[in-house]
Amino acid sequence: MIVLMDWRAAAVRGGAALLFGFLALVWPGLTLTALVLLYGAFVVVHGVSTLAEVLTHAPGTAGRRGPLAFGGIVSVAAGIVTFLWPGITALVLLYIIAAWAVVTGAMEIAAAIELRRVLRREWLLVLGGVLSIAFGIVLVAAPGTGALAVTWLIGWYSVAYGALLVALAVRLRRWQLQARRQGQTARPVSA
Repeated sequence: MIVLMDWRAAAVRGGAALLFGFLALVWPGLTLTALVLLYGAFVVVHGVSTLAEVLTHAPGTAGRRGPLAFGGIVSVAAGIVTFLWPGITALVLLYIIAAWAVVTGAMEIAAAIELRRVLRREWLLVLGGVLSIAFGIVLVAAPGTGALAVTWLIGWYSVAYGALLVALAVRLRRWQLQARRQGQTARPVSA
């Protein structure tokens, strides 16, 4: 049996990131409150989908439930904080986004290392993880940038990250169909 990341989960997360990124780019003059709400919605979707996989004991989560649950809880908590305090300052929001990006990036790199045993050249997940960590570091290193610049940075990051996840989902789906044609069973692993 071959173990894969669930392509549907990657597609949902990628779609949410793309939507968030496009909205941030289309409305560059977003108020901080609107940005907070968009970000909160994005990370809640990401966290809930991860927690749902853990709580339903999705195939492939058995050995990774702890780290997956931690990542899901961090995402949901970041979303809840943004909804409870919509008037949050830009600096605090940047640090929340940066922490989420670094934690998520590290988990994606760890998942890619695990997937290397099954699939070769899973560079899309590694690239997504590196991009997330780099984004978090940039936000911490340059917090004094203007709200408009931050909105554009967040928007472009989300578009790039979402595109990588959608590309990974397409690749995983294609691989799963090929494995089925060859008579192998593919079992999903959550991201």
